[in-house]
Amino acid sequence: MLVDAIDFTNTRRVLVIKLRHHGDVLLTSPVLSVLKQHAPHLEIDALVYADTAPMLADHPALSQLHCLDRQWKKLGPLPQAQAEWRVLQALRARQYDGIIHLTEHKRGSWLARLLRPRWAISPSNLNGKWFRKPFSHRYPVIGGNRRHTVDIHLDALRRLGVPVQHYHRALSLAIPALVHTQAEQKRLAQGINSPYTVIHPTSRWMFKTWPTEQMAQLIQALQQQGRTVLLTAAPDAAEMACIAAIQAQLTTPAPSLAGQLSLKELGAVIAGAELFIGMDSVPMHIAAATQTPTIALFGPSGDIEWGPWQVPHRVLIAEHYRCRPCGRDGCGGSKISDCLNAISVEQVLTAIEQLTATVRNP
Repeated sequence: MLVDAIDFTNTRRVLVIKLRHHGDVLLTSPVLSVLKQHAPHLEIDALVYADTAPMLADHPALSQLHCLDRQWKKLGPLPQAQAEWRVLQALRARQYDGIIHLTEHKRGSWLARLLRPRWAISPSNLNGKWFRKPFSHRYPVIGGNRRHTVDIHLDALRRLGVPVQHYHRALSLAIPALVHTQAEQKRLAQGINSPYTVIHPTSRWMFKTWPTEQMAQLIQALQQQGRTVLLTAAPDAAEMACIAAIQAQLTTPAPSLAGQLSLKELGAVIAGAELFIGMDSVPMHIAAATQTPTIALFGPSGDIEWGPWQVPHRVLIAEHYRCRPCGRDGCGGSKISDCLNAISVEQVLTAIEQLTATVRNP
């Protein structure tokens, strides 16, 4: 047993800090769930960027959700400082006993100093003695595509003495009933009834995106099989252009809700699907959170580290590319990933057939 394990019976309130992107924040949700199962009396707060807040909003284990807005810097130095001060005061008022900092972001070190908890934990890769000093505990980060990000997060709890394996560790995305209703109305307006397959062919990083020619071929093949395909994408101009390029190559354009859904509505649409097909992006993690069987195409990013978590799935990679996962923005910085492009339409169709058979006959 760890000699410096935390006695959570004497802990009232904990702050979890995750200042990263949408998918990273959603992959933090099991930390809240496991901690609440371990210490039901505990009040658990989280600090995230405002744009990622929907990923944890209404989480059943969460007491309060605090947000920093990346857009504050556009307000100018004084208004930004005032906004930051208000958040700091709100955090101070909570009088945290502990801080769980889940990235190497330097802001976690500042908060560990300013909030003065009894204990605090951070990743071991937080650089600089000054930034490491406020933390009483550190946990190792096992990178190199050898451990899933969820388990890396949960290592923080393991380091504190929490028996993680004893608890339910699935992703959690809370979707209110009203959001389900709104999403259903938008889906039905497109003439989409169940069953349907959601294809989210884009990513905020386009080097993670399969070529539009291959995606169009896949959609046409699925349509010929009698599957109803519904396209989704973020309202970003590059993603919408990608959807337009795919649609232009289809004999029968697919119904689309691209650019029309909030993150929670996207979750509701994916939750109602019989299958999700997409790239390494937050919609893939949303599919895992909603327990929708998932086909995920991976190129330069690590499939072990970022793949679908605890959901029936198939991950497709180009096995013969020994250089992957490189984490680069395309080969030679070209924004085009040869390892991703090498995945064939036939491979995806075979994976869909296999996954469908498994789901039907577990």
